[in-house]
Formats: sequence, structure tokens, C-alpha cells
Amino acid sequence: ALRRLSHYLLAHYQKGTRPVRDWRTTTNVAIDLMVYAILSVDEKNQVLTTYIWYRQHWTDEFLRWDPTRFDNLTQISLPVESIWVPDILINEFVDVGKSPHVPYVYVSHHGEVQNLKPIQVMTACSLDIYNFPFDVQNCSLTFTSWLHHIRDINLSLWRQPELVKFDRSVFMNQGEWELLYVLSRFQEFSVKSSDSYAEMKFYVVIRRRPLFYTVNLLLPSIFLMVMDIVGFYLPPNSGERVSFKITLLLGYSVFLIIVSDTLPATAVGTPLIGTYFVVCMALLVISLMETILIVRLVHKQDLQPHVPEWVKRLLLEQATVLLCIRDRKKFSRSRTQSSDISRQVDNNDSTAKLNHYGCEDPRECETVGGARLAPAFAGQAEGSPLMHGVLREITAIRQFLEKREEFRDVAHEWLQVGYVLDVLLFRAYLVAVLAYSITLGTLWSVWRDA
Repeated sequence: ALRRLSHYLLAHYQKGTRPVRDWRTTTNVAIDLMVYAILSVDEKNQVLTTYIWYRQHWTDEFLRWDPTRFDNLTQISLPVESIWVPDILINEFVDVGKSPHVPYVYVSHHGEVQNLKPIQVMTACSLDIYNFPFDVQNCSLTFTSWLHHIRDINLSLWRQPELVKFDRSVFMNQGEWELLYVLSRFQEFSVKSSDSYAEMKFYVVIRRRPLFYTVNLLLPSIFLMVMDIVGFYLPPNSGERVSFKITLLLGYSVFLIIVSDTLPATAVGTPLIGTYFVVCMALLVISLMETILIVRLVHKQDLQPHVPEWVKRLLLEQATVLLCIRDRKKFSRSRTQSSDISRQVDNNDSTAKLNHYGCEDPRECETVGGARLAPAFAGQAEGSPLMHGVLREITAIRQFLEKREEFRDVAHEWLQVGYVLDVLLFRAYLVAVLAYSITLGTLWSVWRDA
């Protein structure tokens, strides 16, 4: 029966003409699409490679028979090369994929032909990677007849649009990309006011799974930024903070070199995560510059000038109140303490001078009758060359102590200025980092939930 039916159908069949008895009859081709897998997304070349199950059916008026004459046979498979097949193509095709060849089609006794085949589709797609790795891509597959007008071949959807939209029954859901839905739309178009063509558009909407990129790109960068913030708690007058900041900056540079191959590259634009890495690098550089400035201020030098009065008022008085520094009272006490120390040195030096002119013990200066010998002793001591030398040495020692105390006072004042300025810059840096993090987190959350 199969042989007789095949010979009956193909004996006088003309596959070169459209299978209608009246040329004014339009051949309606119903098509359907199911996404099986997302093979690759090439951001640089803007190419999407998918594997789809494609189905189409139409009515062939020359492939009908009476089942009672052929042992109640209602369906038969015929070679696809032996019958007429509509020239339905995908407009976005950029390369021929490795699709398996299906040599047969099913034909029913009413003349309905079903052509079912899997296709590896490599299509051009406008990929927007600005939101990487939380990006959603929308790529279209446009099916249309390359030659026939709409009055010859018309297209329609095999199933209802709602069934096509959320059909994930055959989708391989273990890769990097997740299929959200498939939209379908029919439209007509014409070229330069000529005859219209029918086309069926399928919009494949996919979303990248960001877990891999979050663990390997975002979290290491966040950890390095947190360590940079913790580095501010090192003492500003120690050189370890500079070494720590430089180590972090070098580590972040190596990290960017490693992840540069992971980021998508396009000639159109840069993803936001690339800008994020650049800003993080800039923040690390600013943090290092701030640390160098603070270390330079608090570094002790013999020729260091006094702190200007406007700096004292601005940082040691007003800024301490603004920053809510609890021990700000010690800043005002330090200057009074230094003056007290200076006056104490003066008093001690004066006492030492009087003791050298007089006696070390007052009881030794008394005579048997109670008379004092100090004037006579002083008169003798004033003309002694040895005593003049002792006085010069004492004066030099006093000047040295005063100078050293002045240097200590100046260094202590610069240390206080550096401490307050370090707290001020650290809080400003912390506010900038938090604002930047909240902005990026909000944007990525909105894109993730969109």
C-alpha cells in the first residue's frame, strides 16, 4: 500500500510549481518554533547561536487520496526533495550551522504536509552588554518567504501565542543563559512600494545567570575595597599604612589583568562593571594619595614650621566638633601644657643659676653668728673664669632644651592636625564608597528584577 500510494502521488507530481489548482489561491504556511538550547552568545561579533525545533505545515492540493483505496492509509512520509517546499528563510542568518538533515516530510490524506526539523541558527543580534552580568537580551528570528509575495504565500502561527511564549518543555536549562519567553508577531512589509511580503517574527528573550560572575568578579573586588577601608585604622604616623595601600593597589591591578578576558568586549560600548572596576581603581589611588598626605604632615622634621592659626581654628577646633571626636579637649590642653613645660624649664634654669651663685644648701651659708656670706662669695665667684665657663654651658643647655621642646610642640601639633584631617578624609572617602556601592547595587537590583 505504501509503494502504491507513493507511486500514485509522485508519478505525475510537478515540484517546481506552487501546489494549487487555482493560481489565485494563497498557500498558507503555519510555522512553529521551540527553543532547545542557547549554544553561544558572541558579544564581540554580535552573533547569537541557538538550537531550535522548527515546524511548518501547509496544504498541497496535489497530495490527496482516498484512504479506502490504499488499505485505510491516512499518512505517509515522502522525500522532501520530491515535493514542493516553501522557501521560508530566516532574515537574520549570518552563517550555516551544523544542523542534521531530515530527508522526509509527513503527508496526510487531506493534503496537509508537515515538515519537522531541528536547526542550528546563527543569527545577528544587537546585544546590549551595558548591564553585564545582569543583562537581558532580546534577539529576533524573522521567518519570511524570500521570493513569494503575500498573495502567493501567507504565514501564520501554528499554535496560540500564549502557548509559544512560555513553552520551555524542550529547553536545556543548565547553561549560562536562561530562557525567559518567546514572543511572536505577524506583520507585512514591502520594499520600495512593491508587493507586500508576509513575515513571522519570534523574539527570543534570554537572561544571563550572574552567579558565576558575581563570585569571580564582584566579590573579590568588594573584599579588596573593604580591606582598603580597614587600612585607615592603622596609625597615621606609621609607615605601614603606605605599604599596605600600595600592596592593595598592586593586587587589584593583577586582579584586573586576570579578569580582563572574562569581560565581554564590544566596539559599541563598555559594560557598567568595567566602569565599576575603573572607579574602584581610582578610589584605591585616591586612598593612597590621602595616606601619603597624612604621613607627610605627621612626619617629624627639625625644620618643620609652626601650624598656621587658621589651620588650628579650622581643624583643631571646628572640625573636631563637626566630626564628634570625643578626645578633642586634649588638643586645646596640648598647647597650654607645652607653655607650662617651657615655663617650668625657665624656672628650673633660674633656680640652677641662683644655686650656682649661692649655696646648694641654705644652712651652709650661715655663719656661727648668723651672718650670711653670700655677697662676699658671689663677688669672688663673679670674677672667676671657671664660673663664666659654667654659666655659658648652662645657657647652651637651656637653649638646647627650649629648642627641643619647641620642636616637640610643633611635631605634636602637626600630629594632631594629621589625625583630625585623617578622620575627615576617611569619613569623606567612606561616604563616597557607600554612595557608589548603593547606586550600583540599586541599578543592578532594578535590572535583575526587571
